[in-house]
Amino acid sequence: MSTRTNIPGTSPYEPIIGLSRAVRIGDHVHISGTGPVGADDADIVQQTEQVLSIIAIALQKAGSSFEHVYRTRIYLTRAEDWEAVARIHGRLFSTIRPAVTTLIVSGFVNPTWLVEIDADAIIPS
Repeated sequence: MSTRTNIPGTSPYEPIIGLSRAVRIGDHVHISGTGPVGADDADIVQQTEQVLSIIAIALQKAGSSFEHVYRTRIYLTRAEDWEAVARIHGRLFSTIRPAVTTLIVSGFVNPTWLVEIDADAIIPS
């Protein structure tokens, strides 16, 4: 039986929604959709960098890292932002090359957010 570990973050939405920043089950880590908390009014580049920074912390707390990410999902409110986000994502994942899905959505819980990303990773042996 795999052990489950909930990994909290710092989002003010976690207690309201009843979510964990990440959940580790066995050797898998599932990162919740992560918005740019703390960079709410920043541009798309800064918001994306903030999101990935929050994800990096959650992966580290779970015992993993970007190197072990096998899937990401990128959610954008503006289609024209895809390339800026893709370039930042590409810098981190150019050699890892996880499976990626990019979606255009109508909005997020915080209406100033332009991007949200979730991820799945493994724990290295």
